[in-house]
Amino acid sequence: MSDPFERYNCQIALPGFGISSQELLHHAKVLIVGMGGLGCPTTQYLVSSGIGTIALADDDLVSESNLHRQILYTPQDIGTYKVDTAAKKLQQQNPAVSIIPYRLKVTSSNVMDLISEFDLIVEGTDNFETKCLLNDACVLAGKPLVYGAIYQYEGQVSIWNVLQEDGTYSPNYRDVFPDAEESQVPNCREGGVLPTLAGIIGCMQANEVIKYFTRPQDVLAGKLWLMNVLNGKTQVIKLRKTSVQITALSQTVQVITFEQLMQEKDHFEIIDVRSVEEHQHFNIGGINIPVEELQHHLDSFSVLSKPLLVYCQSGKRSAEAVKKIKKVFPDKEVFSLKGGINTIQP
Repeated sequence: MSDPFERYNCQIALPGFGISSQELLHHAKVLIVGMGGLGCPTTQYLVSSGIGTIALADDDLVSESNLHRQILYTPQDIGTYKVDTAAKKLQQQNPAVSIIPYRLKVTSSNVMDLISEFDLIVEGTDNFETKCLLNDACVLAGKPLVYGAIYQYEGQVSIWNVLQEDGTYSPNYRDVFPDAEESQVPNCREGGVLPTLAGIIGCMQANEVIKYFTRPQDVLAGKLWLMNVLNGKTQVIKLRKTSVQITALSQTVQVITFEQLMQEKDHFEIIDVRSVEEHQHFNIGGINIPVEELQHHLDSFSVLSKPLLVYCQSGKRSAEAVKKIKKVFPDKEVFSLKGGINTIQP
């Protein structure tokens, strides 16, 4: 009878690792949220290391612009769901690992149920709203969250909310970035990113997962690891807890696709929250109220009976606008155009 751990001999041979650590990995259950530039390398190395159960959550399709950094996908995969394609290839990589694809968008209504079955969560997302949502859910559920972020030539890694020996938890995302949801940092498509950086940060995230289950005393809890791939410099910053309290989840911004909008365009009041110049250059209709001026027009929304559809270039400003509107009119149906007009602009 063959040894089920034969393929892991090189890591089992490590000082202080052994069969006992491999058993810990085998029984571990990990959820990866986001199967993009970070999720691909993270998941590949967790599968190769023998994590017993790995779930993948993402609702996105493979596009051509993904291929330069999302290394699980090929041109033949364009148009397919990332989690389905990734699950198939990862299962081929290591048939002994249980791969569970969740073709869904993680929201405030499903996140607590989603993370409940897993020992640790990894986030490879590219937007602050989901990073904050996952962080808050993990804090409320008492679960660790491996964080990664990339932008242009720089990346970051940490592990949030790790239970300490004294019964307290290590710092979480909001301790370090309390106003993250208000940030307007461009995503990889807009701001650019070197593809090798995604691989480095993704591998470091996988490394934190493996250490959490086998060498928990060495994880980056209470620390933020920084990397610049241009000059090769790395540094580790010590973090501290703050007085930020997390008692509930923020409501997720509802989105619809351009295709859905076209099918029901007359059903919505449409608002373009880009600048006047952007609106004049190209638009898909609706009134133009730049997001910076939105607060001066909120009263006018009270007489609108139709649901509101807000759009911008990428979806970031429209999401911000939705939150401002919902804060004043919590019962009003307000949607953001998914991906903004980048998805359809010629």
